[in-house]
Amino acid sequence: MNHSAEKFRAEIIDIDVGKSIILLHENDARRMSIHMGDRVLVHKKGCAYKKGCKCGEVALVDISDTMVSEGEVGLFNDLAAEMKVYPRSEVYISPWGKPESVNYIRKLIDGDELTKSEIETIITDMVEDRLSDIEMAAYVTASAIHGFTKSETVALTWAMVNTGEKLDFDGITVDKHCVGGVPGNRTTMLIVPILASLGIKIPKTSSRAITSPAGTADTMEVLAPVHYSAKDVKRFVDKANGCLVWGGALNLAPADDRIIKIEYPLSIDAEGQVLASIISKKKSVGSDYVLIDIPYGHGSKISNEERAHDLGKKFVWLGGEVGMKVKYLLTDGTKPIGRGIGPVLEARDALMALSGDGPQDLVEKSIMMAGELLEFSKERRKGEGVRDAKKCLEEGSALEKMRQIIKLQGGNPNITPYDLKPGKFSKQIKAEIGGKVASIDNSLISKIARAAGAPKDPTAGLYIDKHVGEKVGAGEPLFTVYAQNAGKLEDAIEISRKQSPFRVI
Repeated sequence: MNHSAEKFRAEIIDIDVGKSIILLHENDARRMSIHMGDRVLVHKKGCAYKKGCKCGEVALVDISDTMVSEGEVGLFNDLAAEMKVYPRSEVYISPWGKPESVNYIRKLIDGDELTKSEIETIITDMVEDRLSDIEMAAYVTASAIHGFTKSETVALTWAMVNTGEKLDFDGITVDKHCVGGVPGNRTTMLIVPILASLGIKIPKTSSRAITSPAGTADTMEVLAPVHYSAKDVKRFVDKANGCLVWGGALNLAPADDRIIKIEYPLSIDAEGQVLASIISKKKSVGSDYVLIDIPYGHGSKISNEERAHDLGKKFVWLGGEVGMKVKYLLTDGTKPIGRGIGPVLEARDALMALSGDGPQDLVEKSIMMAGELLEFSKERRKGEGVRDAKKCLEEGSALEKMRQIIKLQGGNPNITPYDLKPGKFSKQIKAEIGGKVASIDNSLISKIARAAGAPKDPTAGLYIDKHVGEKVGAGEPLFTVYAQNAGKLEDAIEISRKQSPFRVI
């Protein structure tokens, strides 16, 4: 045993923290010259405790004089389960230096270009939980300030792919992604069953909402569970050609999920990181052809056409660098898509559209994108994609495929739009003057729906009674807000009172 290792009694702390962290008593830490945030190697008996040893776990140190006593080490549930350590068993602790990737993050902070090997080391250390939150935040901030060169972006994409699981399917595999910013844009819920019903493999891993009222995963979860493994995804696609699952539950490009957790509270969205994030996820599921939806215009994430084209070209370039064919579409991002905003209301829109009675803008955009993917992947000749996608909806084969996917993912395949009930508290917001709806503010719509409780409460949100271009009379409802409790309903109404998202002329 290395002389620097000391023996402790394990105390299991019944909390999941999602990282490798231990607690030491302040007197033990002082004696070992260990400080808060330092790294230590945690071992069970029988290890030589040498640098590079694989039988222990590197953990970050927190210090307490109340949660553990002298001679004890506190292990949170995550680490205890990983190491198979039980209460009062012997655990050995030895000091451990900072990972080499910290030096590379320092280079990034200084604006120096990183090599492929240095980027791979940073991403590996992220996935192995060897970096502290402060070090991760430094990486994310430096990435946003200095950006990535083309070679760094390619290296980052491959590193994110290679540190996670990868799926591969026989035949052609397609995928789509939207850069976001448009409430109600649930085209994925139609595109997946349309393409799957035509024999095209589309393993769709989707995100949960971060700043929007619902993500695709939140909406699909109204119909069926979405928390599945990569093995499950393979099984679903082998049986049904498609699935709709939450990407965060999979070990596909896992560094991306760690980076997003840091980016969100800092409101950082570095372009190179976004490109690598999206393309790495698509590569990890074995996609051959990927369609990127880039909504642009006033009220969307991307305000002008030039910027949208520039981003689209970068997606095409990066996809080619990792062996995928990527195409982008510029779409209208100036108004919501569909009528329902919030998980339950958006799921209802999707089921209605699959049943032949949904919002026309959602149906038309979904058919258009499905048709583009069919032709882009060479599964249909030019002009045949939209025709066949539309036929799938009209004849009901897309609905039947969606029912099969719902059943495979553990949901009720016989669920109907009428089974999906929004929150029990509601309030109609009516037009003060008659006229035509000239515009709807996306950001305000999202703000109101989130104030009502979406997406955390899936029944909360709002329903758009009058869409852009439609006539409305004075006193007629413009939209209806739904919430599961009266307080949240009032919060949402108060926002709409201060500034209406609807402009009527």
